[in-house]
Amino acid sequence: MSDLSPALVVPLLRGRFGRPYRFVAECESTQRLLGEDDPEGAVVAADHQTAGRGRLGRRWEDTPGRAILCSVLLLPTAEMARWPELSVVAGEAVAAAIGEGAAVSHPNDVMVDGRKLAGILPEAVPGRVVLGIGVNVNQAEGELPPETAKPATSLRIELGRPVERAPLLAAILAELERRYDAWLDVS
Repeated sequence: MSDLSPALVVPLLRGRFGRPYRFVAECESTQRLLGEDDPEGAVVAADHQTAGRGRLGRRWEDTPGRAILCSVLLLPTAEMARWPELSVVAGEAVAAAIGEGAAVSHPNDVMVDGRKLAGILPEAVPGRVVLGIGVNVNQAEGELPPETAKPATSLRIELGRPVERAPLLAAILAELERRYDAWLDVS
């Protein structure tokens, strides 16, 4: 069983984000798995993406079972001109869930000591935003892509120990919900 299975993640959820929560072992991209009928806060996570994407058409590479790869559906009521801010809102949520040393590199990366730990990919169409979140969690040095615009790292490398993905995903979703609601209140 994956440590991102619903049986392990759902009991850790504290808000509306992650309800419903779906998990697939492998897919092209979690961005494509949220449907028109899904409610705000729906989440899809995967152990591996075969066609993960980053900003500006870049590939997001992962090692199966070692990262958090998920998409969250948002239905913002704020005017569309503000929607690009959601990339920063999500980055700040990921950085807060990770903790000390993690910071947002605008507009969509989370860095630790100049190395990329996570990326955010917002994709918007009228009425909805799908936030793709990729966090390098348990990759070893040789499992990270060597040729990247920003050097990559993982929590395992930074902390010197493996990290449980389910509690981290639940913390990211709680932070994202809190910060998203605050962002909406400014509208």
